[in-house]
Amino acid sequence: MKRAGISRPVEIGLRFIGMWPESAYPNLYLFMYMTMIAVMQYYQYLYVVARFDMTNLTVLTDCLGLALANTLVFFKLSCLAWNRRIFHNILAAMDRDWNECIINDSSIMMAVANQSCRNSIVIIGIPIIAGFFVSIGIYIYRMMSSEISRDLPVKMQFSFDALESPVFECILALQMFYVMSLASVAGIINALLASLVIHMGGQVDILRRVITEIHSSNNELGTSINLLSDLIKKHQKIISLSDDIENLFSFIALLQLLWNTLIICCSGFMIIFALSTHKGVMVLAKSIFFYIAKTLEVFVFCYAGEFLSFKSKSISDAVYESHWYNLMPSDTRVLLFVMLRSQKRLTITAGKIFDLTLEGFMSVMKASASYMSVLHAMY
Repeated sequence: MKRAGISRPVEIGLRFIGMWPESAYPNLYLFMYMTMIAVMQYYQYLYVVARFDMTNLTVLTDCLGLALANTLVFFKLSCLAWNRRIFHNILAAMDRDWNECIINDSSIMMAVANQSCRNSIVIIGIPIIAGFFVSIGIYIYRMMSSEISRDLPVKMQFSFDALESPVFECILALQMFYVMSLASVAGIINALLASLVIHMGGQVDILRRVITEIHSSNNELGTSINLLSDLIKKHQKIISLSDDIENLFSFIALLQLLWNTLIICCSGFMIIFALSTHKGVMVLAKSIFFYIAKTLEVFVFCYAGEFLSFKSKSISDAVYESHWYNLMPSDTRVLLFVMLRSQKRLTITAGKIFDLTLEGFMSVMKASASYMSVLHAMY
């Protein structure tokens, strides 16, 4: 899958949720998975509503943070399903880029593919570790402790007795699959965005190399028309691919920033509570990994927007730093238009409202810390 620039774990996860092109029964897989999430979410929010008491903030923030995180994954899947055609067009464009690189020179894109694979492993692995501590790890810890209790790792409100065997064991296994799969899907969506943005960076590097070749091919008769035509086509394809990525992830990014502000607030409050009351190593580990995973999600989106902006600016810099003054006037006018077009930054916006930048990431962290301090003062 290096030709497509998507790592194998990301492809397997997209096939699991029915988003990969030409996968078997995609609508059936997506419907079954979304139905499972909706049912489990219903019982989770029943528990939250039943215990919505501001005097017991620890129970409320613990169950509410996980419920909001699972709802965020549900909305992300809904957005991907709604924009499935755009996603398939992006994959087709990436495949065409790889076909061109195989014909010409694939050294840059092979390095991009290796970087994408390494990043995908990290981005997917951290949410999986957090999901393990939230579901499987905390249950194993309770079994190993002296105090044995038949508590479900994910708090849910059922209309029947869920603590009797074999109902308890069935629900326990379903909850573990539910949490681990949602953690994996959340990481896969983040890794997908990272892979697409890294691919864009590789295409920009190839475009900059084309600009260098135009300079090196300069002679008294002027620059080759074929090289200038190739430059314009590559630049236009980069702009088109960036617009598709923006349309695919714009609303997801808006949900990511708004939702994760509350989730990070809840998980941070649980960390403070665990440290101040010495409630146990497992509760602290669960909260810390959950906090890291949610912070990483916001960082990936904001860094992706910052990365695209930097890469788009580098196109203009490459044209400016070339020896354009040695070219013929007709050739310099072409480079001038490329420079002017690259002044409009390529970026990812949050719901077409504002650009995703590292400054926006710091704003999310500051807002979460402010809400967390308010909850700590109320507690």
